[in-house]
Amino acid sequence: METGTYQLLFEVGPYYRDGPTESSFLEAVPVRFVVDDASEHYHVPLLLSPGSYTTYRGS
Repeated sequence: METGTYQLLFEVGPYYRDGPTESSFLEAVPVRFVVDDASEHYHVPLLLSPGSYTTYRGS
C-alpha cells in the first residue's frame, strides 16, 4: 500500500434491511484515514449498531 489518504465506504443500509433489524439510521459509513508508513500493517475495525458506529486503528 502506498502512503496517502484513503477512504473505506461501508454500505451498511442493505445489511440492516436484509437482516433481522427493521431499519437503520445509517446508510453508509465513510472512514477516511492516512497511511504515512507503507511498511506498517493497517487494521481498521468497525463496530456497528443500527444507530451508531465506532472505528479506530487496530493493532
